[in-house]
Amino acid sequence: MDEREFKKAYAEFNEQPCRFYKAILRGCARCSRSRKVFIAEREAVACHSPGGHERCGAFVDKLRHSALFALRLTQLDGPLPHGKEMKVECGGLLGLKSVLDGAETEAIPDIHALIDAGLNRWGDLDAFPYSRIAQSVVHYQVRRPKSP
Repeated sequence: MDEREFKKAYAEFNEQPCRFYKAILRGCARCSRSRKVFIAEREAVACHSPGGHERCGAFVDKLRHSALFALRLTQLDGPLPHGKEMKVECGGLLGLKSVLDGAETEAIPDIHALIDAGLNRWGDLDAFPYSRIAQSVVHYQVRRPKSP
């Protein structure tokens, strides 16, 4: 299957891709509203919550914009390169967890529940402390250093 055919099959089969699919595939997060799907021997992640899909989309967009300085960018003209997107998704989720309860963790057990907890605390996505969350984006390492 060539790339064009794959993208067509992907769009037909996975109508609502998870907004944090890179974090889920990387293993730094899971979500109770997602499901892994396999298309032509490739792994994808689908979201089964229309409201959650929109909410996660808004959250990840806010993360990207708040982390521009941390990513050494001045503006966002399109999709981020893979490594920077990984920093935003994984670092942003880990940062939200840390800001919420002060706990340092290597993986988020449920993205949906984490964002719910943030909404319960701050009431609105716009009120999240993105400057504090962005600090975790800066420190997140896509590739962990090898131990000697």
